[in-house]
Formats: sequence, C-alpha cells, structure tokens
Amino acid sequence: MNRFEKKFTELDQANQGAFVPFVTLCDPDFDRSFEIICTLIDNGADALELGFPFSDPLLDGEVIQAANQRALSADCSSKESFALLKKVRSIYPNIPISLLLCTNLVYAQTLETFYKNCEEVGIDAVLIADLPLFAATPYREMAKKYHIQPVFICPPNASSETIQEIAKYSEGYVYLVSRAGVTSAENQTYSTNLTRLINQLKQYNSPPILQGFGIATTEQVKKSLTTGVSGVISGSATVKIIEKNLQDHSQCLIELAKFTKEMKSATFRSREIK
Repeated sequence: MNRFEKKFTELDQANQGAFVPFVTLCDPDFDRSFEIICTLIDNGADALELGFPFSDPLLDGEVIQAANQRALSADCSSKESFALLKKVRSIYPNIPISLLLCTNLVYAQTLETFYKNCEEVGIDAVLIADLPLFAATPYREMAKKYHIQPVFICPPNASSETIQEIAKYSEGYVYLVSRAGVTSAENQTYSTNLTRLINQLKQYNSPPILQGFGIATTEQVKKSLTTGVSGVISGSATVKIIEKNLQDHSQCLIELAKFTKEMKSATFRSREIK
C-alpha cells in the first residue's frame, strides 16, 4: 500500500478528511523552508503538495508568484528543491508528498532524470499543471517506471469524457479545481457544478478527490467535505502567512502551526449517533 492510499484509508477509518497544505519549496530560502515544512507536518498536515520555484507559473496568483520569486532570489531551483525534499523525507518517512509544477521544469531535466530524482528522494505523486491528457502518455509511462503516481486536475468545465479519463489515469488523488482562474485565498467563489464533477468522478472509480483553489477557512473545509471530497488543499492562504512574516520567522512558524491545527480540526466529521 502506497503512502497516499495508506493515509486515505487511515482517515476514512477515523472519519476524517485530509488537510493538505501547499507551499513553494525554498520559500523564502532553503533553511527557513525546511522549518516551515516541518511545522506543517508536526501540526497536523495529512500530506503535502509542494511546488518547485519557477519564473513563469501558469495557475498561480500573486501570492504564490511572489513565493516563487523569493525562492529564485535565494538562488534555489530544482537542484536545491530536490535536496530539500530529501532532507524532509529523511525525517518524515511516512508523510505522503506530491509535487505540483509546470511541464518546463520536468522537460528541462529530461523526463527520465526528473522521475528518477523523484523516486530517489521519496516523492509519491506528481501533478503537472499544464500537461493535457492527450500529451500525457510519455509522462505517465516514465512515472510508472519510477513508481511515481501521476495526478491530474479536474477543471470546472470538464466534459464527461474528460472526467472519465481523469478518473482512469490519475493515481493517488484527483485535484478538483473549485473554480476557473488562478490561485487566490481571496477568491472563494466555487463553481456551481462541483457536485456533478464529484459524482461523475466517483462513478468512474477515481482515486480520492482533493479540492483546491480558494480554500482558506475552516468553514470552507467543513463545507467542502459535505460534498463528498476526501479532503482539501490550501495553498495561497498558507503562503500568505509566510509572506506576512518574512521579517519574523519565529512568528511565521507560530502562525503556520495555529493555521494548520485549525484547518485540520475542521476535517473531523461528526459521527452519527445510533
């Protein structure tokens, strides 16, 4: 049983959803990023979704764009990101870790080198945000060779045919996008057809569904879990705490710990009294 499968099984048995924070690796620098990631795990994160610093992110709003620039300004790129991941995995052997990044960052290293590096540092899954399904075969095959689970995004406007393919080819989890647009903690509007997407994904036996984009409060976590998803991903809201406390790292860790505990507590589903 892989790490994501094991984690979702444990959460189901405990009647909990998953809370998965996102941060950009090496933001604001290597050492502080390591402490940030440790803080997220130590305070209740069920899994991690992590980004590689990139100069031209496609899905990210201003908050995560700025995180990318901070990491790049600290002279951190893919090499340093893999080193950081190796350090995290050496301390946390059981936490599920996925990467969310753009095709260029994979292609620049060659597919084989990238997925081999992922296996060597203990990555479980990879979501390539701008990789369309029709072009994904060589990436999926290379991921399989190195025991990495490919994850795909389910967009709000997905057709039934697309949903079926996403359910078929995604492993680990499916990333359900709450709405069209870029990432933002401020834009908390949800698409009106999420229920249809969730129901169809389940109809086609998809892996567990994690909802992302605009997840910033405990009330949103609770509301999302009532729709049938297995958990939520919170990126911009997490990264905003880092941005707010760039001059006070101790306070940053305190606020991240508090935020993670609160968001995780919101994933506890109430049990029916019989």
